[in-house]
Amino acid sequence: MPRSTLTRRDCLKAFAGVAAGALAAPAVFSRESRSMKQPNIILIMNDDMGFSDLGCYGSEIATPNLDMLAANGMRFTQFYNTARCCPSRASLLTGLYAHQAGVGDMTRNLGVPAYQGYLNDRCVTIAEALRPAGYRTAMSGKWHVGEDRPNWPTDRGFERYFGLISGASSYWRLDQGRQMAMDDKPWTPPDDGSFYMTDAITDHAVKLIGENAKADKPFFHYVAYTAPHWPLHAHAADIDKYRGKYLKGWDQLRLERHARMKQMGIVDGKWKLSERHPKAPPWDEVEDKETRDLKMAVYAAQIECMDRGIGRIMQAVRRAGIEQDTLVLFLADNGGCAEEINRGQAGAAPGTKESYTSYGLPWANASNTPLRLFKVWVHEGGISTPLIAYWPGVIAKGGLSHEVGHVIDLLPTCLEAAGAPYPRQHNGKEITPVEGRSLLPVLRGGKRQGHDAICWEHEGHRAIRKGDWKLVGQRGGEWELYNLAEDRTETNDLIAREPARAAELQAMWEAWAQRVGVEPFEKLRAQRK
Repeated sequence: MPRSTLTRRDCLKAFAGVAAGALAAPAVFSRESRSMKQPNIILIMNDDMGFSDLGCYGSEIATPNLDMLAANGMRFTQFYNTARCCPSRASLLTGLYAHQAGVGDMTRNLGVPAYQGYLNDRCVTIAEALRPAGYRTAMSGKWHVGEDRPNWPTDRGFERYFGLISGASSYWRLDQGRQMAMDDKPWTPPDDGSFYMTDAITDHAVKLIGENAKADKPFFHYVAYTAPHWPLHAHAADIDKYRGKYLKGWDQLRLERHARMKQMGIVDGKWKLSERHPKAPPWDEVEDKETRDLKMAVYAAQIECMDRGIGRIMQAVRRAGIEQDTLVLFLADNGGCAEEINRGQAGAAPGTKESYTSYGLPWANASNTPLRLFKVWVHEGGISTPLIAYWPGVIAKGGLSHEVGHVIDLLPTCLEAAGAPYPRQHNGKEITPVEGRSLLPVLRGGKRQGHDAICWEHEGHRAIRKGDWKLVGQRGGEWELYNLAEDRTETNDLIAREPARAAELQAMWEAWAQRVGVEPFEKLRAQRK
C-alpha cells in the first residue's frame, strides 16, 4: 500500500468526529469519595530501558526492589510511552500528547508551536494541578522539557528540585554544556570523586520525601533517573557482579528472556520472537566478545544501582509510616537505545570515568525482547514500557493488567487519586483539554473506559493503535498493519489483506496529526541542523 492513499483533506472530512474529540478524554477528575485520605504519590521514570530489562518482566538483572513492588502490586503488559525522552516526559507531566505541550521533538526550538522545545503555557504539569489540592510537590532527577528559565521545574509547579535540567551526561561529572540545578539555582557536582548521578538523585529523593512526610499535607514526588541511558558508567563492584554473564551472547539472552516472559504471562506464547535485527551479527561471528560482555555488564549494573535507590526510597516511606497511604508508579521513557556512542579516552574500559560509550544496537535488540526496533521508532520495541503500580490496601497483590494504556494517562490517574480537578485555566490562560484517561479504576481491580485510539509521531515515525489493530510506518517508509492480539511482535504485515482497515486507521491518524500540530519531519529537518 502506498504511504498515503488519502489526501489530508479527505482524511479530515471523513473523520471530523475524531478531530472534534473522539480521541479526547473528559476534563475533570474526582475521587469516589472526597472524604477518602489523599495519598502521597511517588512517580518514578527511568531512561532508555527495554521492555524486558527488569526481573519482574523476564530479565536476569537483579531488581529485587522493583520485583517486590510488582509482586505486591500490579504490572501492566501493554503500556506505552512516546519513544523518546523529551516527548515522554512532556506527556507524563501534562496528560497531553507531546506536540500539544510544545515538545513534539526535543528541546531545540524548531520554529513552530508544537516543536518549541519546552512546555508551553497551554498545559499544566501534575505538580501545578496538585498544589491547589493541598499537595507539596518535589522532583529529583532529569527534567529535559525546558533548558532555560522560566521553564525549569520550580517554574512549573515543583516547590523543591534537584537534578539534571538537560539530557544525557556523565554519571561521574557534569558534561560541558549541560545544566544541573538545586531548586531554582544552578548547581555543579563536587569534583572530589564522590558524585555519581544515580546515587545523587536517590539521596535527594530520600531527603525530600523524609522532609515532606513530616508535613501535615500529602506530597507528590517525581523521581526521574538517568539510568540506564548512555554513557555506560557504573560502580566497579556492581559491574563485577555481571562480568562474564553475557558471554552467552544476545541470541541466547533473547531466547532465555522470551521463555521467562511467556511463563510470567507478560507476552502471549503465540507471538513469535522477532528476528534478530539485521544490523546485529550472530553472536558466533562476534570477535570482541569480552568487550561486548563488559558493555552489557555495565548496563545491567546501572539498572541494579537504580533499583537499589528505589529500595532506599521505599525504606524512607516505611520509616515515615506512610506506606499504606502512598501510590508508587514506575515506568521507562522509551525502549532500549540502539545508538552507537563511542567517545571518551581511547582504550578506556566501559564503565570508567574516562569512558563514554553505549551498549549498542545488538544489546538493545535483546533489551526489547521480544519486540521490534528501538527508541525513536514507534514500533513496539520503541514505545513499550513496563508499568508497575503499588499501593497497599488498594491494588491487589501480584496482578497483571493487559489494559492498553499510555503515558498521557498518568496525570489523570494522579489527579483522580488526589481528588484534584484538571484546571480549565492556569495563570490566566486557557488550558488544552486533557487527553489521558485515569487508570485508577484498573488499579482498584475494575474496568475503565479505554481510549478509542492512541497515536504516535516522532521525527517522521508514526503509528495509531485502535483496539487490537496497529498501523505503523517508519520515517519515509510505507505503512504496515498488524493485529497485535495475534502478533504484537509485528512479524506479519497484513496491510495487503486489509486495505480498508488500513485506510480507516490512516485517516484517523491524519486527523489526529492535524489536531495536535504534527509537522512533516522533512519540513523540520533544516531547523534541526
